[in-house]
Amino acid sequence: MKIAVVGLGYVGLPLAMALSQKFTVVGYDIDEQRVVELNEGLDSTNEFSSAEIKGAPISVITNDDKLLQDCVAFIVTVPTPITKDNTPDLSYLLAASATIGKYLKREDLVVYESTVYPGCTEEDCAPVLERVSGLQTDKDFYLGYSPERINPGDKSKPLVSIQKIIASKTSEGRALIKHVYESIITAGVYEAPSIKVAEAAKAVENAQRDINISFMNELALMFYKMNIDVHEVLKAAGTKWNFLPFKPGLVGGHCIGVDPHYLAWKAMQVGYIPKVILSGREVNEQMGIFLAEKMIAALAQKFGGEIKAKRVLILGFAFKPNCADTRNTKVIDVYHSLVKAGLLVDVYDPLVDAKKVSVEFGLQLTVQPLYPYDGIVLAVPHQIMLEAEDSAFASHELKISI
Repeated sequence: MKIAVVGLGYVGLPLAMALSQKFTVVGYDIDEQRVVELNEGLDSTNEFSSAEIKGAPISVITNDDKLLQDCVAFIVTVPTPITKDNTPDLSYLLAASATIGKYLKREDLVVYESTVYPGCTEEDCAPVLERVSGLQTDKDFYLGYSPERINPGDKSKPLVSIQKIIASKTSEGRALIKHVYESIITAGVYEAPSIKVAEAAKAVENAQRDINISFMNELALMFYKMNIDVHEVLKAAGTKWNFLPFKPGLVGGHCIGVDPHYLAWKAMQVGYIPKVILSGREVNEQMGIFLAEKMIAALAQKFGGEIKAKRVLILGFAFKPNCADTRNTKVIDVYHSLVKAGLLVDVYDPLVDAKKVSVEFGLQLTVQPLYPYDGIVLAVPHQIMLEAEDSAFASHELKISI
C-alpha cells in the first residue's frame, strides 16, 4: 500500500514517520521551504532530530503533486484555521481535496485528520473529491475520518501510544482505515459509528479543555481583584479527591485556541447559540492583556506611577511550555499591551524559530536577555529556559505570571 500524507506539519510529519515503518509513504506539502528543510533533515517544529528524519524510510518528501499519482491512500493533515471573525477557514482543506481529486482512482481511500466541525468531511470535502475525480464517494472510493491527537512538545505521548478514533460510512472503508492505523497505533483504534460522531468527538475534546481552563482563568481574574493568590486557592481546593487539576494560563495554539470556534460555528448554523463555549473563548482571549496589566500595575506601584521606558523581559513566546509552536500564541498580546504602555520590552524564547516569529509577528526576539530588567513576565515556562534563567528569575524583585 502506497500512502500519501498531505501536509507535513505538527500532525503530518509524525504520521508520515510512523507509517513509513510499515508502508511506502509519500510526504507532500505545498510549502517548498518546509520540503527543502525536511529533505535536509531539519524539522523546524523541533519534534524530530536530524538523525530521526534522515533515518525514516519515507519514500519521498515533495511539493510536486504529480508524485501522488501512484498512491492508493491519501491522509489529509492540513491546517484548519479560522478567519478574523472566528469563522472556519477551509481553504487549505478544500485545496488539498482538489489536489487529491486529480489522482483519485477506484478503490482508493481518503482519510481526513484535520479538525473540523461535524459534517465537514461529507458535506464540504467529499463534493470536491467527486467533482475533480469524477468518482462517487463510497461507491468508487472510500472516505473516512480519523481525528489527530498529536500533542506538540510532549515526548511522553508519541503518536503510536494514543488511541485513534476511526470512522467511515462503509464497512469496507472502516476495514481499510483500521488496517492502516492498527499497523502503527499500539494503543489500538476506536470505531466511531459515523464520520460525524468522530468529527464531533474531536471538537468536544478540545472544547472541554478550553472551557475548563477558562474557569481557572476567570478565577485568576476574580481573585486578583480580591488580592488572593489563585494558585494557593487551587492548591487548597485540589486536596479534594475529585477536584480537576486544571490551571490558569494563556490559551493559544490550534487545538484549544481555535477548534472550539468550529463547533460553535456549526451549532449557530443549525440555530443554537453555544453560550458556554463562546463564554469560555471570551475569557481565554483576554488573558494576555490581563498578564500585561498585572505587570503595568506592579511597575506603577514600584515606581510611583512613572513607568515610561522601564525595561521588561517576557520569558517565552510559544503558545505553551516546552514546545516550539507559535501558532495563535497569546504572548503577542502581552507584548503589544506592554509596548503600548510605553515600556521597553524584550522577548526571549530559545525554542521558537526567531526568523518565523519576525516574519509572522513583526517581532525581533532577543538572542540573550540583557539584565537588569525592571520587571520580568513569565509568559511560557519552558523547562530549558527556567533552568538557564533560574537564578536571575528566581531572585528578581518584580516577576509576574498568571
